[in-house]
Amino acid sequence: MPRTVDHAQRRATIAEALVRLAAREGLHAVTMRAVAAEAGVSLRLVQYYFETKAALLHATLLHLEEASHARWRERLAGLSGPVPARRFVEALLAEALPTDERSRAFHLVWTSYAVLAMTEPDLAAQPFVAGPRRLEQQLTATLREAAGELAEDTDPAAEAARLLALTHGLGTSVLVGQRTAASAEAVLRYHVDRLFTHRDHA
Repeated sequence: MPRTVDHAQRRATIAEALVRLAAREGLHAVTMRAVAAEAGVSLRLVQYYFETKAALLHATLLHLEEASHARWRERLAGLSGPVPARRFVEALLAEALPTDERSRAFHLVWTSYAVLAMTEPDLAAQPFVAGPRRLEQQLTATLREAAGELAEDTDPAAEAARLLALTHGLGTSVLVGQRTAASAEAVLRYHVDRLFTHRDHA
């Protein structure tokens, strides 16, 4: 009886190999052949699932994004009762910081991809900004629902953009060793505190 092939698992295995390779040697060292060797599969198999390097890189970003969302859902599941907007926002932003091996890999691969996309048309053609855009929309919606906890003149969309830009900048500063993950979390907590306590001080 022919063996059933789990195509999703194979794609995930190849994506994980790219993550390991990029984290160890940098995204510039990633080639289809190198990923195949890291995954322990043939180059032909990698090319079967991903026709180009750009498609492989983009698929890996989506793989990391889904893993990040799963971890974020786990954070929320650990909270008892209905999740307040503030805790929701804190969990979302905390997951975006490179505080452990998995989140560090996500931040490193995405940042490296963005830099390479500035000079490589094939990478730029991939919709790699869709993930951050979805995150910003989700954060904006949450802040709109929490309007009663924020200052009356708060612009949810602008605040969502500000918090994510801050998180990305802090994440990069952690990657390059400018600050520790704990320091980045403290800075982020300071800004979230000001956002959610503004009305109390009005």
